[in-house]
Parts: sequence; structure tokens; C-alpha cells
Amino acid sequence: MEIVWRHGRTTANEIHEQLPDAPSYSAVRALLAVLVTKGHLRHERDGKRYIYLPVASPEKAGKSALRRLLSTFFNNSPADLVATLLDPKETDDAELARIKAMLNERKK
Repeated sequence: MEIVWRHGRTTANEIHEQLPDAPSYSAVRALLAVLVTKGHLRHERDGKRYIYLPVASPEKAGKSALRRLLSTFFNNSPADLVATLLDPKETDDAELARIKAMLNERKK
């Protein structure tokens, strides 16, 4: 999806060329077909090839994925999600200060 978002319009071959440790071209095409079926991508025919385009922006897709993550793993509790993210071993003081500032802004 990142490649499609970056280019806006792209082919399976262009995606395949940009993937590090790319699977086979057939596997890339199969994955693109799944993303089209699930509604994440759409395609237009250009001669013998398809041009793939994103359906949603990265921000909209991210919010949707986060909602699914929240419901699947955190019982729809943002507090439980945040508690997991605030593991002291993985969150430095600068990041905590940034989070605190966002929460203070949200309160206003």
C-alpha cells in the first residue's frame, strides 16, 4: 500500500520492482487482487495491464486499521491501548512529554 500511496497510480510490475526481497511477480499480482477485493485498491485497465490506485488516504486507512486493532486486541478500550504503548522500556521522556502535551491540548 505504501508504494501505491507514494505513486498514486502504479502497475504490478512497478510495485514488484520496488519491493525489497520481493516475492514472485505472481504473488504480487495475487496480493493486489486481494486488496482490490477487500476495497483497499481499485484498478483501471490500460491495454493489457492494470493500473492500481488507492481507494482511501493513508490517514483514513490508518484510522480504520487502528479501530480494528482496538476492537480485536484491546476490547475497544483506548486506555488499554495507551497503557500498552507506554511501556517504560520503549517510551522515552521526549515521547512522553509529547503525549502529555497532546492530552493537555485535548482537554482544552
